[in-house]
Amino acid sequence: MDAATPLVQLERVSRVFTMGHAQVRAVDDVSLSVAPGEFVALMGASGSGKSTLLHIIGCLDSPTGGVYRLEGREVGRLSEDQLAEVRQRKVGFVFQFFHLVPRLTAARNVELPMVFAGVQPRERGERAAEALRAVGLLERASHRPDQLSGGERQRVAIARAMIMRPSLLLADEPTGNLDSRSGLGIVHLLEEMNVSGLTIVMVTHDEGIAGHARRVVRMRDGRIE
Repeated sequence: MDAATPLVQLERVSRVFTMGHAQVRAVDDVSLSVAPGEFVALMGASGSGKSTLLHIIGCLDSPTGGVYRLEGREVGRLSEDQLAEVRQRKVGFVFQFFHLVPRLTAARNVELPMVFAGVQPRERGERAAEALRAVGLLERASHRPDQLSGGERQRVAIARAMIMRPSLLLADEPTGNLDSRSGLGIVHLLEEMNVSGLTIVMVTHDEGIAGHARRVVRMRDGRIE
């Protein structure tokens, strides 16, 4: 990808949901570009469209209007197999409620994306250890989620999101289920990753957390203010 090409480029993107006889414009005519290496916070009240927009950026949902390009490729022209490849290798996801597998250790949770990608067991173990070391949890590798604090679980989730070395990390309220101290630790970790070159788009309702991003984009009623 050319350095001048936006990593994320939305051109007049909309997402309309039909509910009974009514239509809800969750995202309404949004244009937004995110350059490689940016750290962008999406803010807005509940129902403002920020999470729907994040799902479109992550190829978890499709717009009903407009054009979305990721690394210069028009996402709407990709096949289902190509979209699955994008979600697996290009984009990492971090959610508010961690979504860890309860019966698996931290290391095994981190390995999961590599299992689906067909990475060999020895390499999976080495890369999982490296990822857990990067988030400061290598000594907790053999612990299950119920043996970890909320902040530690989110660090495991971040390690898992980064294990396929994506070019884009999407975080939906990553501190929303944590106390203030743990939440600050998570956003500092994201800052460190951004400084190392990772592009991040983060949804948050917390002004203090958003203040750590390099740019804040505010949404209201599906539109960018």
